[in-house]
Amino acid sequence: MGGKGIAVGGGIVGVVVVVLMQLLGGGGDPSSIDLNDVFSQVNTGGTSGTVDPADEPLVEEMSAALDDIQVFWASDEGLGADYQDATLVLFTGGVSTDGCGNAPSSVGPFYCPADANAYIDLSFFKQLQSQFGAPGDFARVYVLAHELGHHVQNLLGTSDQVRRAQQGASQDDANELSVRLELQADCYAGIWGHSAQERGLIEPGDIEEGLDAAAAVGDDALGNGDQESWTHGSSESRQRWFRAGFDSGDLAACDTFSVPASDL
Repeated sequence: MGGKGIAVGGGIVGVVVVVLMQLLGGGGDPSSIDLNDVFSQVNTGGTSGTVDPADEPLVEEMSAALDDIQVFWASDEGLGADYQDATLVLFTGGVSTDGCGNAPSSVGPFYCPADANAYIDLSFFKQLQSQFGAPGDFARVYVLAHELGHHVQNLLGTSDQVRRAQQGASQDDANELSVRLELQADCYAGIWGHSAQERGLIEPGDIEEGLDAAAAVGDDALGNGDQESWTHGSSESRQRWFRAGFDSGDLAACDTFSVPASDL
């Protein structure tokens, strides 16, 4: 990761979905919006945005999760007034970003620091269940919470510090910094989960779904046997750092940059 690179690994942009998320993600009531009207009216640059009707529940689910996560980070428990909303872009097939270039679906979900957008291919959620064995709504919400964890890092200046440190560093050292950044984003996702639990939003089995999703996207689970080339961390470490944030609800518990590499 360097320059304006993508922080974590997510056709035509899902234009309708993007506009819909901007409408719903700002705190609006999803029930007050006629989805059929939105789907039929949006047209940008001669390209009509479309969404599979089967994906409409995912759009609404992500909208509700986006709103809750961002309200949390804007509260006194999170960053307070220092928090600025990110934008969620849902798409299928591939996407062209304003700050991080083009990304195929194979990149997976990602956050672009240059435009403060989180990008998620809706098909990834099907892959999460069928290929990675991590089904459930909380598994999907974990993915979004992780990407917004990168947004928190961007606001705090952590992302810039890591990118500067990676310039001129050896590949091994640059990879380790990337792992630390990813694990901290997992921990930040856990902090939001802590708040959701306190507010009675966590149901039995939810945390297990989130932990399963965290494990599914570990470097080792994805078939990378060369630990020195890891950029995201092992399944065990991703679960552990998510749990650290979830158990504590404290930003201080997420300092992945001060622990020895052996403790990651």
